[in-house]
Amino acid sequence: MPALTRVLGAATAAYGATITARPRVLAKPCGLTTLTGDTTAPVRTLVSAIGVRDTAIGVAMLCAAPGRALRVAVMTRVACDAADALVFGLTLPDRKARKKVAVFAVGWAALCALSSLQR
Repeated sequence: MPALTRVLGAATAAYGATITARPRVLAKPCGLTTLTGDTTAPVRTLVSAIGVRDTAIGVAMLCAAPGRALRVAVMTRVACDAADALVFGLTLPDRKARKKVAVFAVGWAALCALSSLQR
């Protein structure tokens, strides 16, 4: 399990840090930017919270000891991505964005889940 899981953890942590610093990176594909491409304060707050969450989970996937701790970190990532797919897939204002974001979240959840099967 560790090799692919560690890579996915590093990617998750990097993406989380990126959207924490630059919320527009997530807000734009979600259709949550203004007409001028900016993000409002409430959107920045929400995206930053998601970014911190993803950074923490990614670091856990990267650093957890093999075995139960690593499986829990991966399953936490899978659960968060499944929740993101459900919430964003049902509630984003733009229909195309709902589908795009939900498909991406489900794909990342599946990839992380599959990484836990790697021996």
